[in-house]
Amino acid sequence: MTSAPASTADTRGLKPLRRRLQPGLWLGVILVGIVLMLAVTGAVWTPYNPMALSIPHRLQPPSELHWLGTDEFGRDVLSRLMSGATTSVSIGLATVAVATLLGAPIGVLAGFLGGAVDRMLAVVIDALLAFPGILMALGLMAVMGPGETSIVIALGIAYTPSMARVVRSIVMSLRAREFVEASAVTGNSTLYTMAVHVLPNAASPIIVLATSMFGWALLSESALSFLGLGVPPPAATWGSMLSAGRPYLAQADWLTIFPGACITMALLGICLLGDALRDRLDPRMRNA
Repeated sequence: MTSAPASTADTRGLKPLRRRLQPGLWLGVILVGIVLMLAVTGAVWTPYNPMALSIPHRLQPPSELHWLGTDEFGRDVLSRLMSGATTSVSIGLATVAVATLLGAPIGVLAGFLGGAVDRMLAVVIDALLAFPGILMALGLMAVMGPGETSIVIALGIAYTPSMARVVRSIVMSLRAREFVEASAVTGNSTLYTMAVHVLPNAASPIIVLATSMFGWALLSESALSFLGLGVPPPAATWGSMLSAGRPYLAQADWLTIFPGACITMALLGICLLGDALRDRLDPRMRNA
């Protein structure tokens, strides 16, 4: 008769422990931390010059001299992976910054002002969302040409509608809250209310979306580089390394395995981290 309450009490006691442990969160943090460590280290140091050619040492398998082998031009694969991490992470972060700086104000304006402004901005956002982000980026890249700046601008503009749409829906639910009405009653301007009271309260969903968007940007940059529309060679990116290794898949499979593993690790870590942040920052998910 007394065993059931004890078991229930033990189960209830384990729930906070499971919430504190959150293996998905820690695995995401570890994977993203490894990618960021590669990017930071690759910006200041690599075992070899990632662009130095060494034809006599081409297509060497992993060894003590070259831990991950060499590519078709004798370049060290590990050094190029580290350099590619720097490029991919910097492009991803810059893309998220552009999309957030453009999309968040548009979403706040549309959601808070409502009326004709909301209808006009909503039509523009919906029209842009009708195009897949990667196709819009491809079109913009065709106009601007290859390069890191072009990729950041193209992907940033392509992801701006998604950010604006999410922020708009959040602000529409916030504008009827008591603190917004209190700000208006005290005589604060509309701009002040949006900047000081509305936008900070929308920060948690924006952070979660920005985390996911970072993964989208990494994947899109890799796809553009794989298609030959990314950062021009001889600069290293994971997508271009994956593309360059295809002709040598039978004789040098490490040229595709290691860049593919880096892309997979980065996306898995970002997805796990984004899900954990959503669970912690979204009150509805936290209560569930």
